[in-house]
Amino acid sequence: MRWRLTLLVAATTSAVVLAFLIPLTLLLRSLAEERTLATVTADATNLAQIAASSGADTAKAELDKAASGPDPLGITTIFLPDNSTLGAQVADDSENIDTARTGLAFTTRNDGQAVVYAPALSTEGAYIVRTEVSGAELHRDVGRASLILAALGTLLLALSVGAADTLARRLSDPIKDLAAAADSIRDGRLDIRSPEHGPPEVVAMAGALNRLSARIEQLLISERESVADLSHRLRTPVTALRLDVESVTDPEVARRIEEHVATLERTVSAVVQDARRPVKANVTSRCDVAALVGERVAFWSALADEQGRSLRTWLPSRPTWARIDPVELTDVVDVLIDNVFAHTEEGVPLEVTVNTNAAHEIVLAVQDGGPGLPGADVVARGHSNAGSSGLGLDIVRRAAIASGGRLELGKSRLGGAKVQVVLSPAETRTRERMRQRRKGAGGSLGQRFRKLVGQSS
Repeated sequence: MRWRLTLLVAATTSAVVLAFLIPLTLLLRSLAEERTLATVTADATNLAQIAASSGADTAKAELDKAASGPDPLGITTIFLPDNSTLGAQVADDSENIDTARTGLAFTTRNDGQAVVYAPALSTEGAYIVRTEVSGAELHRDVGRASLILAALGTLLLALSVGAADTLARRLSDPIKDLAAAADSIRDGRLDIRSPEHGPPEVVAMAGALNRLSARIEQLLISERESVADLSHRLRTPVTALRLDVESVTDPEVARRIEEHVATLERTVSAVVQDARRPVKANVTSRCDVAALVGERVAFWSALADEQGRSLRTWLPSRPTWARIDPVELTDVVDVLIDNVFAHTEEGVPLEVTVNTNAAHEIVLAVQDGGPGLPGADVVARGHSNAGSSGLGLDIVRRAAIASGGRLELGKSRLGGAKVQVVLSPAETRTRERMRQRRKGAGGSLGQRFRKLVGQSS
């Protein structure tokens, strides 16, 4: 915006300056011609009258005196009554000379130069003074005056551009500070507040953004406290359930129930720990999808072997960083794999893949060879066609959306269901440091000036 405003003022001022300079230069040129011709006509008339009243000798002396002066104007020739001449020789100009002998004073123009004819009548006849003025003499000092006008116009343009740049900077710097504060809030730094300065509209917007940031921080803290309290309350029934396991007589059943209880307890602990993390931890989370999916597949592979399932995986060898918290991604992978175990017969093959699409998004796909999805509404929260809670795929969908991605359902190449989670890529540490460095280097001059003033004070 700053440069656009400056360029707009520069273009407008240039048009105004040119609109004044061009006509003014032409006017100066015309005035210079009129002034020079008036001076030459007066000098020629005086010389003709001297020649008519005092004779040729006196006219010759005056002519020599004018020619040897410091700044003679034109080439002067005196035509005597007997057609002889004094001064500079000229080409045949008998027609104009005959016209001037009638007593008529006039000026002719040809090829940018002017010729002045000034007659004076006497008893002997007509004395005619002919002065030829070149174009350079007609427009003397016009070039210097034009340069002065151009310099003044350039100075005016520079002053207007400088004033426009200062005004545009006062308008754009508060907006840049507002955008920087918005980026900080996006990165999870909800304690950042935008400086409320600049035009009234920007001040109002900065105040609204600051109030919104404070409100979001309060709501997130309140929500986390509620989740932490609820999760903490679950510890008591989980502990009671662990105690009841000891009363189970079948060792194999007891072992499996104990494993499930341990998993439930770890999940509750993870929820409590996640709720107590700083607010910005979730906003700026990142995770290596390939590595975590490999860990979860290894965890589920024991159950797959027990049920005779073919569990195939394809994971890239290099890290695939996505903008999602590792805990959330763990829940996503566990929900997708658990759905296959829960809703398909034993022995149904299962395939888990991670790759990157053309838009550089990370795609996690879980496919099976079962009967397929019962309907398009399986993602609806609380809705299930298989007797479950109906929350699994909704958890997956919300986690994908929170990371900037989406959930896609389709038919597997194995013949069953295909659930595909598309995750937004996360910035690498190097790119993030470069962006932060650019953001720090791109601070406004006003901020740096205020910083220097604060240091000096």
